[in-house]
Amino acid sequence: MTDKREALLDEVESIKAESRALRGSLHIGLEDQVTGGIAESDTKVIKFHGIYQQDDRDVRAERRKARLEPLYSYMLRVRIPGGVLTPAQWLKLDALARDYANGTIRLTTRQAVQFHGIYKEDLRPLVRGLDEVFLDSIAACGDVNRNVMCSANPLESALHAEVQAIAERLSNELLPESQAYQEIWLQGRDSGSERENEPLYGPTYLPRKFKIAVAVPPVNDVDVFAHDIGFIAIAEKGRLAGFNVSVGGGLGMSHDVADTHPRLGDVIGFCRPEQAVTVAEAIISIQRDYGNRVNRKRSRLKYTIEDHGLDWFRRELDWRQRFALAPTRPFQFHHNGDRYGWVEAEDGHWHLTLFVENGRLKGEAMEGLRQLAQQHPDIHFRVTANQNLIIAGADVQQKLDIDLLLEKHGLVRHEKVSATRLRAMACVAFPTCPLAMAEAERYLPDLLDKVEALQDKHGIGQRPITVRMTGCPNGCARPYLAEIGLIGKAPGRYNLHLGASCNGDRLNRIYRENADEDAILNTLDMLFARYARESEENEGFGDFLIRIGIVSAVTTGKEVREHEQDYATGT
Repeated sequence: MTDKREALLDEVESIKAESRALRGSLHIGLEDQVTGGIAESDTKVIKFHGIYQQDDRDVRAERRKARLEPLYSYMLRVRIPGGVLTPAQWLKLDALARDYANGTIRLTTRQAVQFHGIYKEDLRPLVRGLDEVFLDSIAACGDVNRNVMCSANPLESALHAEVQAIAERLSNELLPESQAYQEIWLQGRDSGSERENEPLYGPTYLPRKFKIAVAVPPVNDVDVFAHDIGFIAIAEKGRLAGFNVSVGGGLGMSHDVADTHPRLGDVIGFCRPEQAVTVAEAIISIQRDYGNRVNRKRSRLKYTIEDHGLDWFRRELDWRQRFALAPTRPFQFHHNGDRYGWVEAEDGHWHLTLFVENGRLKGEAMEGLRQLAQQHPDIHFRVTANQNLIIAGADVQQKLDIDLLLEKHGLVRHEKVSATRLRAMACVAFPTCPLAMAEAERYLPDLLDKVEALQDKHGIGQRPITVRMTGCPNGCARPYLAEIGLIGKAPGRYNLHLGASCNGDRLNRIYRENADEDAILNTLDMLFARYARESEENEGFGDFLIRIGIVSAVTTGKEVREHEQDYATGT
């Protein structure tokens, strides 16, 4: 007889329980040449291996009319803690993109690399190619801890090296124990194992995805408060003293679904560097045991904390890790963007941050980076949390050579791009994301042309304004932390959110719902005119909108939901 509690569980919980430690029937599906897809249950299991099944939505209707199955392909996300890559690894990613994917590399908002347009028969060769250079896609997706982010620009070299080492340790220590990835992708077999021990995650893993970011003040480039766990580095005399710990951040929500909303993390205390992994494991274990496994829309840690209370969470955490966090230490964030151009680190090396629009690298840009990696094997690459790329560790002579090479291949330099475009981000959306309701990556550059024209019209063209766009409300490009956030509602229509801070410590609020391009631009035209006339020196656009009362300040999920409800009822 089925337990009533089990009957209430979300169907994904059953799939995980029956997956034989993340094997499912993937081995059989990969060998099936009749279809380009895999079994429906395996589309959930394969995410734990860093892979999503997708189809080309641009041709979906046409293929349906022709009685053909969808044009299935796969997206694979590479796990890269802190976004750090060697030239050899970059060259391998470049080759794999050309040989097995659609020829492009996409830099993500979690400092990972995504391949798109992979056909099923090419998945194993691509994964084996990653393994040749000590890369993988394990746990880059799925109901586990995903790629650990870390502040990308190492100006304080010794401090950043310590912080990056912690990020890598977190990523490695929090991986699933299952050997399914190695068996299925590298060995080409299925051991038939019924169950492997998962001491941290248990047999059904977490209720939903889990995200960790490590920030180095005063730059909040990782948007540390947007994650389930945030570690905020505290330095003493240029070395790492420890971390302030924030919990319960998360930006995903669902349109018109009550009790879902973005939320910023709460800072709950301080831990020493050697305690970071223990703290993370204890927090994950709380979410494993108390997270919502009935309603996946309410299954993130942010809702667990809201349901049980922050005081309860602190007590539970202290008990599980067998020590109490120390009092929070002072810190301050100045902004959440990237530093562009060449900067010199304390060790004398130079780092160049390149602007990559929406993170998409292709064609001549990839050729230039390929030559750079070949000619300078001692530099390294760093993917930023804002979808850009850092060329790190150059000496003075290399700096000159790199400038010439990048100019030759037309890689976009920040001097040629507006301050607003430099801070913009978009998710992939159409044609491959199955959740997309509207365009994002393909549309935002054109919309920015018009936004920039409005800024120039009002004489504020050089004032940076953060614009982020997503094709759905799940928040992959962190639009709820943008001064102007555009969240897809339907083809050509977006919810316009306004008023976040420029340093990532305040959420925005909905200002216009279901707005088309004309409505968005007319609204911004009016607001830019006031911003030009009435703003104070160096006042950010979001701060200005708060000060003059266009929107009100909001930092908690409860405030967001109350505002959404008020907006819907017109009160």
